[in-house]
Amino acid sequence: MAASTVFPVLRSSEYFARPSIDELVEREVADPGYCSRVPNFIIGRAGYGQVRFLGDTDVRGIDLNEIVRFEKHYVVVYEDETCKPLVGHGLNKAAEVSLLLSLKDLPEPSILVEVLRCSARKQGSRFLSFNPVSGKWKFEVDHFSRFGLVDEEEEDAVMDEAAVRQPITEVRERDPPSNGHEIELSHSLPAHLGLDPAKMQEMRMVMFSNEEEDEYMEDGFPSDERYVSKERMNVDSPASSGKGLRLRPLSPLHMSSQKAGRRSGMPVRKEPQALLEYSMNSSDLGPSTQGILMSGQNRGFPVSMTKVDGFKLPADQETPVAGNMYTNCVVDAALFMGRSFRVGWGPNGLLVHSGSLVNNPGTGLSSVIHIEKVASDKVVRDDKNKIKDDLTELCFSDPMDLHKSLDHEFLETESDSFRLKLQKVMANRLVLPDICRSYIDIIEKQLEVSDLSMSTRVLLMHQVTVWELIRVLFSERATGNQLEPVGDDDQEGMVLDKKEGYVDIDPEALPLFRRADFSNWLQDSVCHRVQGEVSSLNDARYLEHILLLLTGRQLDTATEIAVSRGDVRLAILLSQAGGSMSNRSDLAQTLDQWKMNGLDFDYIEEDWLKVYRLLAGNVQAAFLDSPIDWKRYLGLIMWYQLSPETPLDIIIRSYDQLLGEGKVPYPVPVYIDEGPLDEAPQWSPGDHFDISFYLMLLHANQGEKFGLLKTMFSAFSSSFDPLDYHMIWLQRSILEAVGAFSSNDLHLLDLSFVYQLLCLGKCHWAIYVILHMPYLDDAPYIHEKLIREVLSQYCESWSRDDAQRQYIVELGIPEEWMHEALALYHEYYGDKQGALENFIQCGNWKKAHAIFMTSVAHSIFLSSNHQEVWKITSALENHKSEIADWDLGAGIYIDFYILKNSMQERNAMDDLDSLEEISESCRSFFGRLNDSLLVWGSKLPVESRILSGLADSVRYDRACYSKIAEELCELLVDTPSETLNLPMGCLQTMLNAPVPDEIRSSYLQDALSVFTEFLCSDS
Repeated sequence: MAASTVFPVLRSSEYFARPSIDELVEREVADPGYCSRVPNFIIGRAGYGQVRFLGDTDVRGIDLNEIVRFEKHYVVVYEDETCKPLVGHGLNKAAEVSLLLSLKDLPEPSILVEVLRCSARKQGSRFLSFNPVSGKWKFEVDHFSRFGLVDEEEEDAVMDEAAVRQPITEVRERDPPSNGHEIELSHSLPAHLGLDPAKMQEMRMVMFSNEEEDEYMEDGFPSDERYVSKERMNVDSPASSGKGLRLRPLSPLHMSSQKAGRRSGMPVRKEPQALLEYSMNSSDLGPSTQGILMSGQNRGFPVSMTKVDGFKLPADQETPVAGNMYTNCVVDAALFMGRSFRVGWGPNGLLVHSGSLVNNPGTGLSSVIHIEKVASDKVVRDDKNKIKDDLTELCFSDPMDLHKSLDHEFLETESDSFRLKLQKVMANRLVLPDICRSYIDIIEKQLEVSDLSMSTRVLLMHQVTVWELIRVLFSERATGNQLEPVGDDDQEGMVLDKKEGYVDIDPEALPLFRRADFSNWLQDSVCHRVQGEVSSLNDARYLEHILLLLTGRQLDTATEIAVSRGDVRLAILLSQAGGSMSNRSDLAQTLDQWKMNGLDFDYIEEDWLKVYRLLAGNVQAAFLDSPIDWKRYLGLIMWYQLSPETPLDIIIRSYDQLLGEGKVPYPVPVYIDEGPLDEAPQWSPGDHFDISFYLMLLHANQGEKFGLLKTMFSAFSSSFDPLDYHMIWLQRSILEAVGAFSSNDLHLLDLSFVYQLLCLGKCHWAIYVILHMPYLDDAPYIHEKLIREVLSQYCESWSRDDAQRQYIVELGIPEEWMHEALALYHEYYGDKQGALENFIQCGNWKKAHAIFMTSVAHSIFLSSNHQEVWKITSALENHKSEIADWDLGAGIYIDFYILKNSMQERNAMDDLDSLEEISESCRSFFGRLNDSLLVWGSKLPVESRILSGLADSVRYDRACYSKIAEELCELLVDTPSETLNLPMGCLQTMLNAPVPDEIRSSYLQDALSVFTEFLCSDS
């Protein structure tokens, strides 16, 4: 029996078999028929995985390279269905498959395991195990076709990483819908948008009936409910809006329609294109090109917008993005149009969307595409909406430089042999006043910039008061050898009112000092409000004047006014305001006695009663019908109602309790309190407190869990701009550094600030912020993923700024990541040489080799830049074990230089015995050149194939290889010889060289001449 029918064939060096082919030969000789019953035969590819066929397997005459193919994350056996044997025969039998997954391209293991289980169940295989360390995924199959992760599942798995958080066990415990079919349509997104869900479902079934079975969308939109069928569980593709894991049962009607569609041979909808314009009248015109305009037919912007009626959103319609806080939001086209519209947010705040503004009908069509830039840089614009460079420096660079200059502690993490140094600011409460003062200095420089809008100035002044409040509430003073909180409690009118009274302090008096400092802060915060209201009064209303001064605790001025009016008794009462509780009690008893004695209060001026009630500590009665802001009301309770010995935390909690009872003003944000400003969004009680009040609550709850951190550090607590996070991120960082709180759940704040910095081109600071995100055990690679994403998407920005690039290196970011981003950038813009250099420096040898062979090698070789060719190929040779087709790729050039040098040395030595050996080496090398053309010819760039103008698509490589062959042939001809037999053998080798036909004809003429000379010599 011929050997080809007994033994299997395995030619590729990347594939392996167990037992190996040599072992099979030995065992077949020792035991005839062994190859027809090989137990547990294994075929695999290094770095990709292996297949172990269970039981005895007949491998006789099988071409393993033709039948088994391993690729990234999947394996194919019998790709040609016409050649596949029956189940149980050949390699179409039960087997255990092991695939090596690239974990850096996939989500975290806790999510990935469920994805793999779903994928195995969907393909009819049985999930066995997954090793999160090695990335090995094992499963069993009963027969073969293609198994593993398909491309869409890989994409879904990566996109679903952040969205999938609901445990599968919890989903399984829920009961499916009672009817056992589709989930109730009234809960779907079309219903929220005012559309008919049933009609949307019918439209989807008609238009997209041939989508893959693993893609289940309800009415063209993701289902709101999540149920799991015991028979099937699917991972839905994310589309552009980042949808998560959706598990739902198959409707029998849905299944039957899909099967019918496949049986009828209907064309499969391969790749949906984005809808640009939609005409409501298109259905009346029949199948014409005027109804729907696709992106493939209109590739250039701007898009022409036809004035036709599209989908409109009623102003009173409740939607997922409706509400006062989202009045100026636009409809995301990816969310509105579903999977068929694969656009949405782009880089630098670019949003491609459809439709008019939410709750603002008539401004546009929801079926026409708009491209807008979201204004994430309002904070650096003046009142004429122009960006000011000095504001950019003062708002971002200077505060971040100050943050960087503070002490840091480092946490070193390791990921795929790369190390990152995560950072955290460290500060104690003794130096907190200096830190706050430094940030206030920066803000005051911003206030000196000309052409600032009034709203910007209001917010900047508010930030000054916030930093002052942080100093007051959370700093400490040195007392002897101890560190105690900055105090201030009572006796604000005495020495404690002095803001800088840093003397030797009794630790027991420190709470009083903090209370006094807080009192001074309140007075300074409301002073401008008091003065503004007082200036609008006339001299005749001096009692109202005094009341307003009392709301700002301006006792000296109020007493002087009373004296100037000749009211000495009132002046005496005012001088004792907020003093001992006995004075207040006496005044309260006097008012009660007047009332009990039937004194007619109608004969007493209302302003007099208000003054008496306030001095008696009855704040609510004094200002029952007088609107007053929350800071002054808090001060009134602190100064005139509560005891002077009341601790500061009790004061804050008392106000919070009264707030819950609706008895005190709501602590509204500054952009509402100070205006409201024109830019301020609509606001209602319960939305947000002002950040100052959050800081007070944080101080009052020290030592307890504070559950308002996320709301406290949202943009709306301190700014009307929902995209401005630059100052609250710094405040959060400093507060956490001094131990005011600790939280690992403020990633929204971190990522929002990162986005703001990226939109302003500050990539180095964005990476700096990422490094300050806390390390999480359940997401250990989040920092690496974010940094690599920033480097890739904003490569053009940081790569052109030497200062940014150097700063990124100083942060300890692996240079391999930077070179990887540069390689992708250069490749995208067609700079293959630059891409090759960066792929080599980042260690992506496979990609570097592919670019070298298809785009770089022929050009630099034909330009005789042999030193550069040798440099590149030598760098790749050290990693040739990781490169496929090395011997037919860059190895060709290395072997050429080695063979060329060898021939030149032998010609110089007139070595006559080596001609036959040289000829054989050249013949073998020319064979490799021809094989290399077959491998790399189809992988050349499209333009090189078009430029050739011939059916031959490898013109460039042929020219390069032809030059290589010509040089070797010239050396072969010049080799000395004593007989004519050897030159004839050399000429035969030259005729097999991959050279143009005209050169081959000259070689043939030389062969005829030599042969003629040989005949003449014999005659």
